[in-house]
Amino acid sequence: MTSAALRSRGTPLGRLWDIAVRYGLSASGAFGISGAHFLAALILLRALPPADFGLFAFALIIVPFCLGISGALLGASLSTAVAHAHAIAEAELTTHLKASLVLSALIMAAVTVLMWGGDSLLNAALFGLYGGLMTLRWFARSYAYAMNRRYRVTISDFVYGGLLLAGLVVLLGANRLTIVNGAAVFAVAAGVAFLIFGVSYLRKLAASIMYGSLRAYHSIWRDLTRWSLLGVVLTEMTANAHAYLVTFISGPKAFALLAIGSLFMRPVSLCLTALPDLERPTMARQIAAGEISRARRVVVEFRGAASIVWAATVALAVALLLWFPDLVLKRGYDQMEALAVLGLWALIMAVRTFRTPESVFLQSAREFRALAGASVWSSLASLALTLALLLVVGPIASLAGVLIGDLVMAARISSLSRAWRWQRG
Repeated sequence: MTSAALRSRGTPLGRLWDIAVRYGLSASGAFGISGAHFLAALILLRALPPADFGLFAFALIIVPFCLGISGALLGASLSTAVAHAHAIAEAELTTHLKASLVLSALIMAAVTVLMWGGDSLLNAALFGLYGGLMTLRWFARSYAYAMNRRYRVTISDFVYGGLLLAGLVVLLGANRLTIVNGAAVFAVAAGVAFLIFGVSYLRKLAASIMYGSLRAYHSIWRDLTRWSLLGVVLTEMTANAHAYLVTFISGPKAFALLAIGSLFMRPVSLCLTALPDLERPTMARQIAAGEISRARRVVVEFRGAASIVWAATVALAVALLLWFPDLVLKRGYDQMEALAVLGLWALIMAVRTFRTPESVFLQSAREFRALAGASVWSSLASLALTLALLLVVGPIASLAGVLIGDLVMAARISSLSRAWRWQRG
């Protein structure tokens, strides 16, 4: 069969080719970051005391939450604006760029304060710098996807992952891998990867300082992003209530064990964080054009790709913990407790793999208020059950509260999606 026949869009093989190309290019960068974070966490797990590793793991919970905030406040509105108008006005783009600078500065300060509570000011400031730079880079990714410049995103992702691993390996080889030096490597990698988006983008970003109008963002906030932000915050309460409660109540050392399960599921979580930026513009364009069936096909493809990542991740994690535990665990960690944590995390990520594509579909349909409402009960259930299980049973059992909260959210989002499609025939 010729390559031309294989790429023919009207055939099943042609559709499979399109899916492979779309995910192979765009997801390769995200999966590269996932692999880099996984290997980096393994290095840190082996090199740092449990309390220091717990702080690093906590930072890797906070920063993705910040990236979710960036997507809610800026990425979603940018992609929907491009989808409905097939372009974006220069003034609107400048507003988004200026807002991304302000948001990154606020996130830098917020992450510094949160990390300072359990560590020195220098460490906290480096983690804050990492959070701010990653937030700047994340909006640049959203912009590149909206402008259909996917190659730039992939290059930036690989530069970030490569620099991160290279820096940690050099420090490990020189026996200088400490929490301070490790945080500095994370920040430098994020900053250099941000520069990959090019001089033209940097000029637009700099010009937005003078010419951007945050006042113009008010209408975007009123009509769209306040509900999107509320949904992200409530989803975070559902998904990561254990991280905040265990860290602040039981300390970073207690969180370190739970973070091992989170570490092994890192490829899945990054996939579910990164792929929405790829698929949201596509779904939004198809919904705006009235092609609901095509948008639903993207949901199925998204869920299928994420499920493959989930299955491969679980298989690798189980194999490592059962047959090669000494590669990932050192003294102070119990193998059976680690397996129990992994089992709970695998169930949690299976639920998220099911619900995330449906959530992105509703975002593309501009149903942000409904999504925020769906998160209310799940976040309350997760927060209450996680706290109760933590205080009564212990840190590992607290993950069951997160699982129940995710199940509640998945059920509600599925119901909302069916209702939306029924209303539109």
